[in-house]
Amino acid sequence: MVTARPLDALRFPLRTAGFVGLTFGMYGLLEVDTALSAAAEREVVLHTWMRRYGRALLRLYGLDVRAGGPFVGARAGGVADGAGRRAAGDAGYHPGRDATGLGRLFVMNHRSALDIMITLAFFEATIVSRADLAGWPVIGMAARRVGTLFVDRSSRRSGTAVVQAMSSALSQGRGVMVYPEGTTFSGDEVRPFRAGGFTAACRVSAEIVPAGIAYGGAESSYIDESFTAHMARVSRARRIPVALEVGAPIATAGQDVDAIREKSHQAVQTLVHRARARLGSDI
Repeated sequence: MVTARPLDALRFPLRTAGFVGLTFGMYGLLEVDTALSAAAEREVVLHTWMRRYGRALLRLYGLDVRAGGPFVGARAGGVADGAGRRAAGDAGYHPGRDATGLGRLFVMNHRSALDIMITLAFFEATIVSRADLAGWPVIGMAARRVGTLFVDRSSRRSGTAVVQAMSSALSQGRGVMVYPEGTTFSGDEVRPFRAGGFTAACRVSAEIVPAGIAYGGAESSYIDESFTAHMARVSRARRIPVALEVGAPIATAGQDVDAIREKSHQAVQTLVHRARARLGSDI
């Protein structure tokens, strides 16, 4: 559990400055690496820098991640292994495409702005996000550069366009991460899923990889507050324990969208409970 300290208030401006520095610094290094790489290698270069950026943010914000499941079980650096131990070597990273070269759809519950950092660090995926994020200072620039798909939840035309974009990305072998609850919630109850991502996956027969996340304490979840207030609150924590569980892929070929959506919802809920149990007494 996070304990308040006299210097906690300083962490927000210091971490915000660190975030800006990391974002612009790694953005520049990405562009240099991209310019020096062959065209065929540029997607690999992009995901390499996305992973590095995500891991750097985990360290900056004090996220102590314990992860379990396919591909993400080996821990290193700022994250811990399934038993909470530090390990040498490269941290686990879930590939965005399956053995046939088709992209995977990752689906996860959404609890905090910190979820984005964890997605970048652990999943080779393009993120689907709210449309207004594209115009935010610093964050919007980074989101556009890494190929984020923006959707206006109030616009049917925008939703249709994003489903088509997701289908195209998956068919081209790109992983896509969606938070199908549609917005952030507190607690471990997984709310009903929106259909868009599942429609895209079923359209191209892409497998779905469910994931569940749980944070230690309530400090990291959104409450009725602005994004700035949320980040100010979570930034004051010295350390934030979080558990991530990744499940087995769910096949979609020949399956009904609603049936796949319900199966995925049940899988994510089970993984959230497993993630909560992984935190043990660190809740």
